[in-house]
Amino acid sequence: MGSREVLGQAARLASSGLLLQVLFRLITFVLNAFILRFLSKEIVGIVNVRLTLLYSTTTFLAREAFRRACLSGGAQRDWSQTLNLLWLTVPLGVLWALFLGWVWLQLLEVPDPNVVPHYGMGVVLFGLSAVVELVGEPFWVLAQAHMFVKLKVIAESLSVILKSVLIAFLVLWLPHWGLYIFSSAQLFYTAVLVLCYVIYFKKLLGSPESIKHTLPVSRMTDLLPNIPRSGAFVNWTEAKLTWSFFKQSFLKQILTEGERYVMTFLNVLNFGDQGVYDTVNNLGSLVARLIFQPVEESFYIFFAKVLEREKDATLQKQEDVAVAAAVLESLLKLALLAGLTITFFGFAYSQLALDIYGGAMLSSGSGPVLLRSYCLYVLLLAINGVTECFTFAAMSKEQVDRAFGWMCNIGTSFELYNLTMLALSSSFLVLSYLLTRWCGSVGFIVANCFNMGIRITQSLCFIHRYYRNSPYRPLAGLYLSPVLLGAFVLSGGITAVSEVFLCCEQGWPARLAHVAVGAFCLGATLGTAFLTETKLIHFLRTQLGVPRLTGKMT
Repeated sequence: MGSREVLGQAARLASSGLLLQVLFRLITFVLNAFILRFLSKEIVGIVNVRLTLLYSTTTFLAREAFRRACLSGGAQRDWSQTLNLLWLTVPLGVLWALFLGWVWLQLLEVPDPNVVPHYGMGVVLFGLSAVVELVGEPFWVLAQAHMFVKLKVIAESLSVILKSVLIAFLVLWLPHWGLYIFSSAQLFYTAVLVLCYVIYFKKLLGSPESIKHTLPVSRMTDLLPNIPRSGAFVNWTEAKLTWSFFKQSFLKQILTEGERYVMTFLNVLNFGDQGVYDTVNNLGSLVARLIFQPVEESFYIFFAKVLEREKDATLQKQEDVAVAAAVLESLLKLALLAGLTITFFGFAYSQLALDIYGGAMLSSGSGPVLLRSYCLYVLLLAINGVTECFTFAAMSKEQVDRAFGWMCNIGTSFELYNLTMLALSSSFLVLSYLLTRWCGSVGFIVANCFNMGIRITQSLCFIHRYYRNSPYRPLAGLYLSPVLLGAFVLSGGITAVSEVFLCCEQGWPARLAHVAVGAFCLGATLGTAFLTETKLIHFLRTQLGVPRLTGKMT
């Protein structure tokens, strides 16, 4: 498959995933807004911080490295070995769930059972749900590797919606269940998610459609662990790459979920404040999950398939390198524009959004300040998502091992890289603790901005070195025309003044006028972008704007 065909599949995966996720996330958004009005801040804090951290840590440590390694291989591979390697995530997940469950029950502060009942059972069921989700890992990787456009989005979105409906029903009819409500709903979510993949492949395998997709398996039993007639049980190249990613992901998880670890283990915020912070954090990251995550996941597959890990840009097929550079430049520009839009317009509409979403529990106190700070963080998230998806798709195993030292010219050994990442993780946790003690929950967002800045710098160093001997300069996507930048600044100033006079204690007529001002400024800014960023508009039209691509891109 040529690079342009792969680009077409990645573009369709991103655009279709985006549209479906917007639809399903809007339904979930309404359900969550309804549920929040019936919960205490303490229960929200325990569920969304403490128990969700247990679940995410278990799944991340058990599968993240396997995903990255097994999605990086080309079409010519022994899929039975790859599937055998992926099934190792299940026993690994069991071990992590048992260990982390013991930590959560024995070493952490247990909440007051009168305020948050059934905490112990909540820990058990959240750990079990993580293991259940890992059962579907071979199906997930096979679907991603063959770019099934709608399966992942429909499966995840349907599971989330059914979970939210179940929570809403139980909160209304059985509120005394406490954490049983959220624990059973989480287990139900993972079961539905895995069943969606199993049912899909059950119907697909053996049908004419499976021949069209050139699947490497022909029946369901081929997806189960099996001993090959010849060769090793697993592909040792993939296994070694998995170990390299695991050493990196272990510390990356601390950087990704650092604020939750600080809240959970150091008790810098009470459970109620944790609930407010996490709700604002989820609302602020909504756009990142809707737009940036599908793009990052889809184009990681594109870059991994088009570029060869073991070769420099000058030693690869130049057509593939040129297409990858053009796509990277356009994605960087798109991420920059989306992030700046959220940053400049989010400042003036944070309080109104929180009041609509969660009422006075969120719109009063620290909520608006948190969301305004998060808008700046979203800009960094957008850029980091694009740069890292290229970086980890293009790195060789050796470069993954020695990434930081190689990128910044401070050494090449893994020990140096490991020590550097350990230093970064430790400094991030210390910075989060100190800033939170100094300025409250906003300190977490400031520390996250620092963390994201470091990661972006690493990726930019790699991209610059990767293309420095070639005629391509994809980092030009981070440059913005002065006219468009001026439009952003002017719109931010106008909407800030509008908030002072029209929102948010002036009643709904004034609020609607404030929204109208923002809509006018947003339209003017987007119009300016349309006139100044012609290269990006051409990319969106040719690659994302039509169902089937012609394969031409200038």
